[in-house]
Amino acid sequence: MENYNKEMNGLMNLLKAIIVVVVVALFSVAVLLLNLLVGTKTVNQVELTMLPKAGNSPVAPKETPEVDTFWHAPATEALAAANNSEQLDYGKELIANTALYFGPKGKVKAMATNGMNCQNCHLDAGTRVFGNNYSAVAATYPKYRARSGSEENIYKRVNDCFERSLNGQSLDTASPEMQAIAAYINWLGAGVPKGKKAAGSGLKSIEFLNRAADPLKGQVVYVEKCQVCHQGNGQGTMNPDGTAFTYPPLWGKNSYNDGAGLYRLSNFAKYVKYNMPLGANHNKPQLSDEEAWDVAAFINSQPRPKKDIRFDWPKIEEKPIDHPFGPFSDGFSEEQHKFGPFKPIKEAKKLTTASKKA
Repeated sequence: MENYNKEMNGLMNLLKAIIVVVVVALFSVAVLLLNLLVGTKTVNQVELTMLPKAGNSPVAPKETPEVDTFWHAPATEALAAANNSEQLDYGKELIANTALYFGPKGKVKAMATNGMNCQNCHLDAGTRVFGNNYSAVAATYPKYRARSGSEENIYKRVNDCFERSLNGQSLDTASPEMQAIAAYINWLGAGVPKGKKAAGSGLKSIEFLNRAADPLKGQVVYVEKCQVCHQGNGQGTMNPDGTAFTYPPLWGKNSYNDGAGLYRLSNFAKYVKYNMPLGANHNKPQLSDEEAWDVAAFINSQPRPKKDIRFDWPKIEEKPIDHPFGPFSDGFSEEQHKFGPFKPIKEAKKLTTASKKA
């Protein structure tokens, strides 16, 4: 009996110890759960403070609007308010519709140009951003130009376009037409500080290719994206009256001659990249860089009028890297100067310039 009592006491003590352990364990689990619940509540409270109040929808962060820092032509109202508004309006009309005055049935002088308009190259009457606009002319002319090797005034520059891009005859500088054109161009750029070039002037730059521009690839681009307006033969589309081109010819007897600025491949590639086909602009080009270079190579490989350029670039070291006619001072071929690749020519010219300075 004594042994039985001892065994029962031992069992009772063991049971008590097990109960204590279980209680302690349950207490610990309860504390842990309580901490987790408190922490979740805190997180949820923080999250709730970040939500919009009832009845409001989340507000998206405001986008910073793109700041337009480009030059823009004065408003039409400003032209009408100018003291010489009649002359300015005539100058604008001559730029926009040159052929009506000097083209096939010109009002001032017939057959004095090829029938193209100044704004075929200087878009929107010389006002489009990166459309070869006139914004920098008043601020930078007269200036030295390497092509003539002399200082040129605005009259010389305008007549260069008449003789080269319009493949026509120069204007008398004292004529009402020349005076109106010069007045209009000067008026457009009157707000640009002297010696400065406005943002968006001229043509937007384009990267050089690592290869030569390919006329055969360019022909494919032309067929797909250009000939619908300029025709399969590149002769453009004349209006029903026969007074001007609705879409100008890109080669042939009525196009620009080989002394024009667009006959340089880089100028033509820049022009088409950011202005063509219709609807393209400097923000939304429709051609890739390769397409622009290749189609320029194709178009400038086609026949066109010739100009006597023997006296152009009297200092041959000042010739642009894409001037297509020799002689050259750098040892590169005429073929490479016309189609590229242009990077090696540019690097060689940099080295030559640096050595001369040294």
